[in-house]
Amino acid sequence: MRLIILGPPGAGKGTQAARLAERLGVPQLLTGDMLRAAVTKGSPVGLAARDLIARGELVGDDIVVNCVLERIAEPGAASGFILDGFPRTLGQARALDEALEKAHLGLDAVLELKVDESVLLDRIIYRAREAKAAGLPVRADDNPEALKVRLESYRTQTQPLADHYRTAGLLRTVNGLRPVDEVTSSLFAELRLQPRTADPGSLG
Repeated sequence: MRLIILGPPGAGKGTQAARLAERLGVPQLLTGDMLRAAVTKGSPVGLAARDLIARGELVGDDIVVNCVLERIAEPGAASGFILDGFPRTLGQARALDEALEKAHLGLDAVLELKVDESVLLDRIIYRAREAKAAGLPVRADDNPEALKVRLESYRTQTQPLADHYRTAGLLRTVNGLRPVDEVTSSLFAELRLQPRTADPGSLG
């Protein structure tokens, strides 16, 4: 399956994408990871990104899109993928649509996690508190001020993607505020997936 997962910061995209990736046996693709891999590999896209980063400039849509296309063309993504954090803008979405069409490929679904923004703040604060208590590093953007900026960016740049994919008949929306396992079950149901049965010999 070729999937995209959408949702505002703190909605749980990473957790659900990882569960779907494990269930489907396909890679979970994050933009930052793909850019770093391209830079390490020294591909043309990676070299272009490296030069921009070295100059302290933002990596433009064209390079990000090409980085994603380079990654999904690799054998490891031949059976499918889950894009987590991409596309972020309509421009990126349209570029992806065009590239997939040229490759005679298509998306199977776009999964949207709907959440109440007022609850996200509590989630972010709780996540930061739990990380600190466990002695783990706290994300620099896990604070109320940063969340407000990230949410505004999501509303203006990424939320319009829901209408784009709804028009294409690909959007599947689930309530992301429920317990994690219930959200996973809803996503599986939207994709008509059955949970993997436990090993009869295991105790879990």
